[in-house]
Amino acid sequence: MTPDFLVYGVINTLCVVLLSPLFVSLIKKVKAWSQGREGPSIFQTYYTLAKLLRKEVIYSPKSSWIMRITPWACISAILVASLFVPLVYVTEPVGGIGNIILFLYLLVLARFFMALSGLDAGSSFGGMGSSREMSISAVIEPTTIIVFAALAFVFKSLNIIDMVTVASVAGIPVSPTLILIGISLFIILIVETSRLPVDNPETHLELTMIHEGMILEQSGRNLALMELSAAIKQTLLMALLINLLVPWGLATTLSVAAIAVAVCLFAVKCAILALIIGLFEASTAKMRFFRLPGLFMMAFFFSTLTIIIEVFA
Repeated sequence: MTPDFLVYGVINTLCVVLLSPLFVSLIKKVKAWSQGREGPSIFQTYYTLAKLLRKEVIYSPKSSWIMRITPWACISAILVASLFVPLVYVTEPVGGIGNIILFLYLLVLARFFMALSGLDAGSSFGGMGSSREMSISAVIEPTTIIVFAALAFVFKSLNIIDMVTVASVAGIPVSPTLILIGISLFIILIVETSRLPVDNPETHLELTMIHEGMILEQSGRNLALMELSAAIKQTLLMALLINLLVPWGLATTLSVAAIAVAVCLFAVKCAILALIIGLFEASTAKMRFFRLPGLFMMAFFFSTLTIIIEVFA
């Protein structure tokens, strides 16, 4: 473990923890503005997390140890996954850090425990949410693998840190393959973060909720950890899309000025992407459950086309 990588880990973790709630609130604010409402403050998610951290944790009498360890398992898996995606500073990868396959396994681990906790409390809503989540996962996970395989073909590497390094140094120009990859990654971002048209993160309507159904029995500090892990996961996928397609501004040298500029540029780029996500959600209705595979197949088709282009070009 090199000193540079230790600094990278500290900077990456602090940035992803401190900035993630901001982008969640910004998406909500954009949606509210587009619908003619004032909406919550852009700091509302910070206030909500602080309030939840002060509240008591209550467990269902039917729940087991799974409900108790799930928030910690989710936040731990997501924080480790945050080391795989450079946000503001890139360095040499150490060991398996940055490996695409391990990154996907960490995301699946968090999803697995979340689905288990939905079933553990014995509530009908939690079980329904977990069932829907696993049904969607059975379709989206093969698509996600193909999308990341296309990334590996384009950047000639299985390591995300190496991909971002190549993009930041070379300044990857706009190309048909990157446009296709960008569309695929945007679809993965929407699906993995349970946003419209897949799910509505702002509703607790039992007939439609998926993600909210699985965490319905969480409370207090545990609910804060679940919400924070979901926000961090969203930021990681946003950073993956931004830093591979628009890599300008990333710090490649360890200096205070370079890191400060990189943090500001990353926040601006993520804010623009949050604006796009908010407008996309505001103009999209929730799709019927059995029509969702059609959305996934779009990402699958574009990624497969990218692989074919890279192989035969």
